[in-house]
Amino acid sequence: MIQNNLTPIPELYVSYDSAQKLKREAAELASWDLTARQVCDLELLLNGGFNPLKGFLGQADYDSVVAHMRLSDGALWPMPITLDVNAEFAASLELGQDIALRDPEGVILATMTVTDSWTPDKAREAEQVFGANDTAHPAVNYLHNTAGAVYLGGPVTGIQPPVHYDFRGRRNTPNELRAYFRKMGWRRVVAFQTRNPLHRAHQELTFRAAKEAQANLLIHPVVGMTKPGDIDHFTRVRCYEAVLDQYPSTTTAMSLLNLAMRMGGPREAVWHGLIRANHGCTHFIVGRDHAGPGKNSAGEDFYGPYEAQELFRKYEAEIGLEMVDFKHMVYVQDRAQYEPADEVEDGCTVLNISGTELRRRLSEGLDIPEWFSFPQVVAELRKSRPPRAQQGFTVFFTGFSGSGKSTIANALMVKLMEMGGRPVTLLDGDIVRKNLSSELGFSKEHRDLNIRRIGYVASEITKNGGIAICAPIAPYATTRQAVREDVEAFGAFVEVHVATSIEECERRDRKGLYKLARAGKIKEFTGISDPYDVPSAPELKIETENVEVDNCAHQVLLKLESMGLIGA
Repeated sequence: MIQNNLTPIPELYVSYDSAQKLKREAAELASWDLTARQVCDLELLLNGGFNPLKGFLGQADYDSVVAHMRLSDGALWPMPITLDVNAEFAASLELGQDIALRDPEGVILATMTVTDSWTPDKAREAEQVFGANDTAHPAVNYLHNTAGAVYLGGPVTGIQPPVHYDFRGRRNTPNELRAYFRKMGWRRVVAFQTRNPLHRAHQELTFRAAKEAQANLLIHPVVGMTKPGDIDHFTRVRCYEAVLDQYPSTTTAMSLLNLAMRMGGPREAVWHGLIRANHGCTHFIVGRDHAGPGKNSAGEDFYGPYEAQELFRKYEAEIGLEMVDFKHMVYVQDRAQYEPADEVEDGCTVLNISGTELRRRLSEGLDIPEWFSFPQVVAELRKSRPPRAQQGFTVFFTGFSGSGKSTIANALMVKLMEMGGRPVTLLDGDIVRKNLSSELGFSKEHRDLNIRRIGYVASEITKNGGIAICAPIAPYATTRQAVREDVEAFGAFVEVHVATSIEECERRDRKGLYKLARAGKIKEFTGISDPYDVPSAPELKIETENVEVDNCAHQVLLKLESMGLIGA
């Protein structure tokens, strides 16, 4: 069953001379600037990580993958690899036309011959690939709220790989890993997939897996796109490097995989297996809830804990890897060692720290015991995740025009500046419109762009340890969610719904805007001629009618204190 993991696999790059010629010719081609996810996908297409794919999927392959987990020629492939673009760009192209694929800085990476262009049924894709059309799933949310409306398909021709300036010595193509395994005489290699730091349970799991498979170990963490809110890959790689000396150097290697995860559970496990087979591995660890995205909108797990193992086992022979399945590992205090949870004897004391509990202990500066993690790993995590009262954060007010957002935000800013300790920046709706978004109108597209700009600035302030206070109307829930994800990559996001009724806002109408909107002189006015999505679960809801501004600002302070973001 195990494929020959030593022979080179096909790449999609042309020779150096041909690449130089293509670069010159590409100056005349229509260009598409790739998104971060598309750069990850293109890199693995070009270096053979996505073998047998020769480019972004055409419509026939896409439909077959979505429905049957197979390409139209019958080859196993569970995940749609598509080039999503906006409708305007797609409309400017003709089938058979070549386009240049460039990174966000405009550097050309490849050309693509457009053989297919179509508008996908994204709800169907979500249901069949991810099991539910539920935007609580990060890939479904991306599909509906980030991905372009049109898919392009066609073969790609590689000119040069994307440039990575970080951890260059740790990044290996499939053929580079195969060459390494050849050189080291490794015939059996078990891969460990991870998007989290390595703790002692992971070490025990990998030791057991290598022993069970009688194989060498490849620690193969993902450093492309993972789940929003995950620890950044710079911190994670430093954590991996800090504990590599805990592994035998002659039988363990580490390499970084620039993969954009979809968090697709069972299908993703099969996909990960195919990718590791392309990298020369012979065995693959599939753990509990492999690549699971967490809870759905109803608060239940998207996938069963061992669904991924069951699907992987079904296709094991076709994938060309043997699965090493592992249950949840827990620390047995009586025996001072880790064991699979379902093998622990009755009466033994079991200790475990969940991911949520670990984040809580980090955010509150609490002890993390050595039985759970290595001191070197905890030290790295504390560098990037200091206690919450030392982190940056964003307070995001939303509500109707005239609800009192700006007034409360100003009062809050003064109170936080009085406390000191961190710089405070107010991003008021009117001020941002004047200084950042003066060229924008009030269409939905422009409103979204304005809020995304506010979110970007707030995320940068948060990342650098400051406090951002935002006070736009922000009428659309999907845009607020996108801003939340931007900010939560670096710190806390506190949504405050200033829930003043439209009638009270119109009664106040200090700027006369409602009067103009009622007269039809202001188009697309929130609450009158344009909708407002009421926040479903804000961190705080404030009623302002007959309540002093100082009291409203103090409610926010109390909330920040209860969340540990400011000192008691």
